[in-house]
Amino acid sequence: MTPWKGLALALTAWFGASSALAAAAAPASGPSLCRFDKTISRPVLENYLSRAITMEGLLNGRGDLKDNTRMLKSIGAKFIGRSLCLWGGEANLLRNLERARQQAPQVHEADPDMILQACIFEIVTTQVDQVPVPDWAFDVLGGFKQDRNFRYADMLYPDGRFKDHWGAGQSVPDVSRPETRLWFYFLGVSFLDAGCEAIHLGQTELMNRNDRDLHHYGHVLAFIRAYAAEHARRHMVLLDSHVPSGGLVQAGQLLMDFHSFPLRIKEVPDKPQEGVLELGFSDGLYNRSKGGRTFSGWDCDHLPYLVEIDNWGVSKRPGQAGTGGIWIWGYDEITWFAHQSKEHRANWLRYARDWVRQTDPNGFLQMPGSRTLVSPLDGMRWYYANNPSAAVPDGFGDEEAIRSIWGSR
Repeated sequence: MTPWKGLALALTAWFGASSALAAAAAPASGPSLCRFDKTISRPVLENYLSRAITMEGLLNGRGDLKDNTRMLKSIGAKFIGRSLCLWGGEANLLRNLERARQQAPQVHEADPDMILQACIFEIVTTQVDQVPVPDWAFDVLGGFKQDRNFRYADMLYPDGRFKDHWGAGQSVPDVSRPETRLWFYFLGVSFLDAGCEAIHLGQTELMNRNDRDLHHYGHVLAFIRAYAAEHARRHMVLLDSHVPSGGLVQAGQLLMDFHSFPLRIKEVPDKPQEGVLELGFSDGLYNRSKGGRTFSGWDCDHLPYLVEIDNWGVSKRPGQAGTGGIWIWGYDEITWFAHQSKEHRANWLRYARDWVRQTDPNGFLQMPGSRTLVSPLDGMRWYYANNPSAAVPDGFGDEEAIRSIWGSR
């Protein structure tokens, strides 16, 4: 890769200063709502969000790529969430990136309109010390070129906050640290080069405790966007993150192209294993997504968002009610969902899709396709929506349910 030198483009891309940007944000027209280039209109964005599915690890070895691609095309999926999903494990990063570069074209051959999403999560580990810093990253962020690897210690909060938050040698990075921004830029460019067109930025509000005015996030995201403007498949990258506050807004400018958050499912203790959605339960995002001016130039009172069936672990009382907090019957959301019968899963997905759309028209349900489970009682470790087959013997068979729901919108 040659060093990129478009600083002016980066600043223009972020602050949206040109009139051409606003003109490009006119509503989509014509037979297809999957076409965009450089910017994306709200109708096209919402079309993608309405066909979003989580496929955790699609491009980094999780599941059978051929069958996963078949399923995605068959059900009509368009936004493929968490397809390059790497939580720590940086020692294997370069190998995973190379595999993704080989596999992304196979997915796009099945459907060139699909958007593949990668992830920059709220974690760095000591393994990051094994990853070389490329010269082009120094060029863009203004540092002196050095023959060195990334430095884990230089990415952490100086006051020790969130150190070892995820385990020994696994911490939350501080976006105000130059080394963190260097790392984020390196990841963003690498994901774009691998064929991804969207990046989920994880729990941004854990990483910006020293960046309340969003100066540092705005800076690094502007450079990632500017690189995308020249090198991404459709000259744009779609950014999102989990936003318990409702969104990151800097002087009226939204940092994200759409927001995202867990569903926040509420258990019903007197109905075994039942879960419902309820406005005002926990920190659900419903009716709280902040608005402003988008990167693509259009204004909104509330930015469109995805809600997903999230994973985070298992409580000390799996399968039992009354654990409290955001546990549902002692599990995270996806593990609870996987324990339901096939019929109940189909009915519940339709219920959830309809409830979200009726409660807040800015929200869209992201379907479950592939996601990690934590289920110690029965040893289940992964949810696959695929129909069971020799390629995916552990498939849950939820393809038809998703296809039917999307077909009836």
